[in-house]
Amino acid sequence: MRDSARTRGVLLAVSCCVLLALAGIAAATPADRVLVVREVDTGDPLVETPVENGTPVALTYTHSVEKTRVLDGYTVRGDRLVMTRMEFESYGWGLPSRATVETENGGFVFDPAYATRELVVKPGRIADHRLRVGPRTIDLVALSDAKAVRLSIERRSMLERAIDALDI
Repeated sequence: MRDSARTRGVLLAVSCCVLLALAGIAAATPADRVLVVREVDTGDPLVETPVENGTPVALTYTHSVEKTRVLDGYTVRGDRLVMTRMEFESYGWGLPSRATVETENGGFVFDPAYATRELVVKPGRIADHRLRVGPRTIDLVALSDAKAVRLSIERRSMLERAIDALDI
């Protein structure tokens, strides 16, 4: 009886050491980046999707006054969203009027020089805000119930991703 208790104790100690070693390796592994969409009011994450340098990110919506399509294009660079392109079909409130704008396919194109660590968006039901991350398209209105969201690039270690996958 005493030997079986001792054997269980040794097995428990070895198991703990193995788990700690695995956790240390996972924590030391370089973090991968994810684009996180969070509710502004609560900070709750609504969606996370993997990204890497060069991943295209785009917001598309209908301009509230002009009722025309607008595309704000970004590229992931490190922990920033770098705005690389804006496409719009007509001038209106909030659209660039003093920038160097070119015409393309009957619309206007603007190549801004803007980078940000986070982007706050207030999805609108009429505007029908959509977020495209690489090939994935997300309906921001449905996702957030038309509440303000914050987009940012965050790093996730292998350990964090494993814990998230287990839903702990």
